[in-house]
Amino acid sequence: MRQIFILLVTLMIFTSSAFAQGKRILYVPLDGRPCNLYQVVQVAEKLGYELLTPPVEAIGTRTNMGDTQAMWTWLEENAAQADAAVLSTDALIYGSLVGSRTHELDAQEILSRAQRFKTFHENFPHVPIYAFGTIMRTPRTSHHASAEPEYYYEYGTKIFQYTALIDKQEMNLSTGGDKRKIKRLEADIPKEYLDDWFTRRAKNSDANELFVEYTRAGIFQYFLLGCDDSAQFSQTHRESRRLTELSADLGKTVVQVTGGSDELGMLMVARAINYDKNFTPFVSVAYNAGTGAKTFPSYSNEPIGVSVDGAIVAVGGLRIPAHERADLVLAVNTRENGKTFEASNVKQNKVRQRGDLKTFMSIVDECIAKNYPVAIADISFSNGADNSLMNQLKVDGLQYKIRAYGGWNTATNSSGFLIGAGVLTKFMDDKSVAELLTTRYLDDWIYQANVRNEVMNASYGMSGKGDPLNLDEKLPACEKLLNERMKSFAAANLLLPSQWRLEDFKVTLPWQRTFECFPQFKFS
Repeated sequence: MRQIFILLVTLMIFTSSAFAQGKRILYVPLDGRPCNLYQVVQVAEKLGYELLTPPVEAIGTRTNMGDTQAMWTWLEENAAQADAAVLSTDALIYGSLVGSRTHELDAQEILSRAQRFKTFHENFPHVPIYAFGTIMRTPRTSHHASAEPEYYYEYGTKIFQYTALIDKQEMNLSTGGDKRKIKRLEADIPKEYLDDWFTRRAKNSDANELFVEYTRAGIFQYFLLGCDDSAQFSQTHRESRRLTELSADLGKTVVQVTGGSDELGMLMVARAINYDKNFTPFVSVAYNAGTGAKTFPSYSNEPIGVSVDGAIVAVGGLRIPAHERADLVLAVNTRENGKTFEASNVKQNKVRQRGDLKTFMSIVDECIAKNYPVAIADISFSNGADNSLMNQLKVDGLQYKIRAYGGWNTATNSSGFLIGAGVLTKFMDDKSVAELLTTRYLDDWIYQANVRNEVMNASYGMSGKGDPLNLDEKLPACEKLLNERMKSFAAANLLLPSQWRLEDFKVTLPWQRTFECFPQFKFS
């Protein structure tokens, strides 16, 4: 009898591991930043899935907008061996996210490129397509214009204000003062710039409308459309309202318009894997006291509760109220007053524990004590972790007692990527979970919230050409300082489980700027 039991267990283990073994997903990322490429691949590989990606030279970078033809050629050459395809519509039409904002393509060429998705589906009907795209961002200020048309440097702030007021007007929320402001801004912004900006956006929006119709026709298994850096009122929000209305009859289980951009690839990879595993993850959500789910974070056009619920649907999951039945308990770190700051704000992002953090930690402590699989969405700051929270996790010895963590960029980037990766940790061993946690701690906490400011400030005093947006000749010196500071911070603050050590640890700045880093390491 005992021998039969051992045989059955062995067969179960073999079947479980063989299920994913050899499964291939074609993955065309939004661009080559680690959050869109390497870190998504890292998560899938922990489950034994092979994410095949285009040649690195074809993928968009800061200086190379991406080679759409090379990506399509690669896609068609590899489709026969694929079990699914997760495809960035922006990458395959414009080359990359930045390319979608700055292209000079005419409307006919854009629609011609968009129609290649239909041809691909007809040629490879056995490959389900999980597509994701973006609605162009509307930066608030000209300071964020490095990836916009040149005129945005001078007129970006006014263009943002103008479209926000138009959005409000269409929603019947305008005041008399708003209408006067619209007229003043129309007079201030050169007509040719405004025309170019709206025309550029209209061409992108037309392509997104076509993709909604492709989803309706069954060409896409799922279409996830994100609002790149946005606001409560903006042109991005204005276009999202139109696309939401257009797709309303399909339902969010087929097509969804949501906040965010850089998390979309992870969400769709997670959905493809969950579908392959016939797995519907149950997710429960616990918000901090105060504003909680109604928090309206920076860079978003919707409350965080809407974004979180949307991400759960996007991965093929179901939100449930009972923590004890959940495959993942998502604890969301928000401020009691609903405000969000930048992680680089040294005056705000302190180690000292805040009163509202005590409430949040009591939620986390209780869930961990009951052995619930906890994931922490750290969104009280944008572009980096909450130092107060991270210090408390260290002091309480909880860094590696949770299943997943996210706090790297905008609130939707952090929570969305976290949900995609977090629901998949159900199928991972402890070492894999610890490796993914370490990646996030190195990136979100150590670099984004702490070391980045030091490297950025130091770069101004370094010899040679370059600045934080393009380090140029300063890159080697910045990476040297970066590695020294991150290794020192990690040694003092990362409390790895005793069975593992961090080895071959190095960090690079792959886009030759200080905005993001690429931490690499091995566990032994």
